[in-house]
Amino acid sequence: MNGIVTRVLRRRGWVGRVEPSTGYGTTSWVRVLGRALLAPPGTSAGQATERDPASARRAVRGWRSFLTAQVPHASVEVRVGDVTTTVRADRGGYIDTVLEVELEPGWHQATFTLDGQRATSAVRVIGPEQTVAMLSDVDDTVMVTALPRPLLAAWNAMVLHEDARRPVPGMAQLYARWQRANPDAPTFYLSTGAWNVAPALRRFLERHRYPAGPFLLTDWGPTNTGWFRSGPEHKIESLRRLMDELPHVRWVLVGDDGQHDPQLYAQIAEEFPGRVELVLIRQLSVAQQVLAHGAPLPAEKERRATEKPEGPRTVLGPDGNALALRLIDAGLLPPRKR
Repeated sequence: MNGIVTRVLRRRGWVGRVEPSTGYGTTSWVRVLGRALLAPPGTSAGQATERDPASARRAVRGWRSFLTAQVPHASVEVRVGDVTTTVRADRGGYIDTVLEVELEPGWHQATFTLDGQRATSAVRVIGPEQTVAMLSDVDDTVMVTALPRPLLAAWNAMVLHEDARRPVPGMAQLYARWQRANPDAPTFYLSTGAWNVAPALRRFLERHRYPAGPFLLTDWGPTNTGWFRSGPEHKIESLRRLMDELPHVRWVLVGDDGQHDPQLYAQIAEEFPGRVELVLIRQLSVAQQVLAHGAPLPAEKERRATEKPEGPRTVLGPDGNALALRLIDAGLLPPRKR
């Protein structure tokens, strides 16, 4: 079916391109991520291309991010540093591969070429001396989305204009202060959102001055075991992979109490003792819990979900401003200079 759709769209002038996402790696390998797509002529939602460099900054309404068709098993040329290779996308058009390449720590660039169309993305290389990193949830942690209620989630992802999406108060400032205190530490963003929204998410983070970093998203749709993909499973597997890939790094994990983040972070800390340095949990209000769950979380259940005495230190707060104050009081973040 995908092959038939691809042929029909190509006859109508749809063009092949890659929608890349920020990658990461070490000084000996990098993981590059992207998706091979067909898009209508003139469509410019997503990463910049050589023909339309302004497209990366152009805000769109949510549904336009999904106005694409994948190119199953596309052959895509990828270049990172002095290494060029051809990788094959999977049946959903997704590119997720690890390349062996020697690079210095810091930011680098990956170039993807499909059907003569080029697109680039950043790659964060983490050196052996880097011992701490931050991983942040997205939905209701950095961006107010009211997930996982299906109708509200659909409205936020498909209908709401990008410029109307609201940041969680104080979180961008908290992340900026943490990064100033840890200037070489990378920031990762982990979400159950679809890869289709990666360009919109990148623009949102840039607009509100969040630190740049790799995205670890997922795909919507059926799997071999069910109609929908498991959000918690995606998060825990992504965390496990990072723990294995970067064994020298200790993690600051940031999330909220609306989507199992406290339980998942406690589980990963138990599986990898000593690897989780700190957990920051944004506490949703009663109204926000109703939007996310349909009912407020019982107080006792919330307490058990966010308190684990034998686990890593956990700091709770309703927004970034409160979390920052509590981190300062605990001596975990330097006070702001006057």
